[in-house]
Amino acid sequence: MKPTNNSSKVSNDVKIAALLVATIASFFTPFMGTSVNIALPTIGLDLGADAIVLNWVTNGFLLAAAIFAVPFGRVADIHGMKKIFTYGIIIFTVASLFCALSTSSFTLIASRIMQGIGSAMIFVTGLAIITSVYPPQHRGKAIGINVAAVYVGLSLGPVIGGLMTQYIGWRSLFLLMIPFGLLVLGIVFWKLHDEWAASRGEKFDFVGSILYSVMLLLVMYGFSSLPRLEGWAMLIFGVIGFLAFIKWELRIKNPVFNIRLFKNTSFTFSSMAALINYSATFAVTLLLSFYLQYIKDLDPQTAGMILVAQPIVMAITAPIAGRMSDRFDARLIATAGMATVTLALFTLTFIDGNTPITDIIIGLLVLGLGFGLFSSPNTNVIMGSVERKFYGVASATVSTMRLIGQTMSIGIATLVFALLIGRVQITPSQYPALLESIQLCFVVFTALCFVGVFVSWWRGNSKGYQGEKDGQ
Repeated sequence: MKPTNNSSKVSNDVKIAALLVATIASFFTPFMGTSVNIALPTIGLDLGADAIVLNWVTNGFLLAAAIFAVPFGRVADIHGMKKIFTYGIIIFTVASLFCALSTSSFTLIASRIMQGIGSAMIFVTGLAIITSVYPPQHRGKAIGINVAAVYVGLSLGPVIGGLMTQYIGWRSLFLLMIPFGLLVLGIVFWKLHDEWAASRGEKFDFVGSILYSVMLLLVMYGFSSLPRLEGWAMLIFGVIGFLAFIKWELRIKNPVFNIRLFKNTSFTFSSMAALINYSATFAVTLLLSFYLQYIKDLDPQTAGMILVAQPIVMAITAPIAGRMSDRFDARLIATAGMATVTLALFTLTFIDGNTPITDIIIGLLVLGLGFGLFSSPNTNVIMGSVERKFYGVASATVSTMRLIGQTMSIGIATLVFALLIGRVQITPSQYPALLESIQLCFVVFTALCFVGVFVSWWRGNSKGYQGEKDGQ
């Protein structure tokens, strides 16, 4: 069925307001996720938490965000995008206050899980709202701005987070989120009066949501626990749960996730390409942070200033690439971006103790260029390849691919480190093994992205809005 498109009737004020609130939210939610990582040692000292507990400060947020993304995407399709987005902002803002006031690791982890739930509600609706209010021929540019905000938030988090933690304290990271949240809420109540609920009246799939959540929890937590035996066991049960989820979703009339969307090659291969891209790139910042601070003996602030090269190029390139995907074949642009990322990762496989800092910066600049060329056109294809009634689920798919990819990327790095270094504290005697681990990780990531080039190409010829025009 061909979707109804009323986006051309939306006023410019509403379009600008929708893009503004979605972009602000798309910046501060991933910023929160990565900035906390740099503050974990300080948090551990302040709250008396060990390394395993500190990992849950990050993992709790990522797991909650991933587990609730698809169910809330479906809820938003049924009950309204703006409503779920608003509730998400409120939950995230309140949870940020609770995090800042936490006096124990337990309350901090609980508050971070609450933050993750709010983030899931924000991510799955922000992109869907943009898709709803912008006509197809102008959507790529708006999505490009939104995607740029996500990557800038992910990349600037460790840099700004390190500075704030060092000079103001780790609680300031959470307090910073409160004015952002209040600003977004103010704009929503001031300018966004319409509701977007293309599946209003349909039933919500509770059984499918539970199966999905349990399956994803087992897969993500199991992968992060490799190579331990319980990690493999959870992965096996997660795959069994995935098969049960697919079987259930194909049986019911109103599934939480329409598996039949994957009959659409543009949607399928674009989603796979996104998963591969995040899996191959999210740990780059972590690896280069270790390299710069341990191997090159730089302080955190200097290392952070070097790492900021990539998001600067990404922020400039993403909106331009999104605009180009409105006019030209998005497959060519996204594939060129994936190939550029592959080239950047390949050059980083040769780093050693004598590699000049300028070479690292050049590699990051090329990486940022590839990110920008790939992400916006790829996201535009995903959102433009489904009917309006599935915007929430499609938006949730983008978020889920990102979160699973992030977990897999860190999991790959953790697995390599465990095999080559072992679970020991990194000291100068471990530096040769650390360097070897970093090099091997870049080899694995390069191979992943090389496969991603072909996945991106195989999706077929399409502008970002082609699927919507064809009506599926």
